[in-house]
Amino acid sequence: MTNLTRILLLLSALSGAISVGIGAMGAHSLPKRLQSQGFSQEQVDKKLDQCELATRYQMFHALAVLVLTLSGHASRSRLALAASVLMLLGTLGFSGGLYSMVFADEIIHWSIVPIGGSLFILGWLHLGASALGSSLVGSPSPPGL
Repeated sequence: MTNLTRILLLLSALSGAISVGIGAMGAHSLPKRLQSQGFSQEQVDKKLDQCELATRYQMFHALAVLVLTLSGHASRSRLALAASVLMLLGTLGFSGGLYSMVFADEIIHWSIVPIGGSLFILGWLHLGASALGSSLVGSPSPPGL
């Protein structure tokens, strides 16, 4: 296993674990915690929705990086490696920004969440480009391409 593979595997595993942990907190203890801090039921519901969205997107992208890593595609393709990095950075911006709004009731800058979402999109586009850019080693191109 290469160092790159180890790093990506570690980061995807940590991201998945964090997603599960925060998701469990959001489902069990967060509502009471927010209510005890004086948030209205409408505000609590909004924060719970934000937390659920953040954990869902974090898990999707942790799994995507895991698949790119375990398949070896991130090691063989610079575009696939870039996709992995963009997805991990997107998680920091998108999910991290939402978590800061949920747990700290503030965000460093309003643009962090949309920038994170844009990084997710760029990651998926880089993954698509990696499929178009070159065929995998030993895999012939489909007829007509």
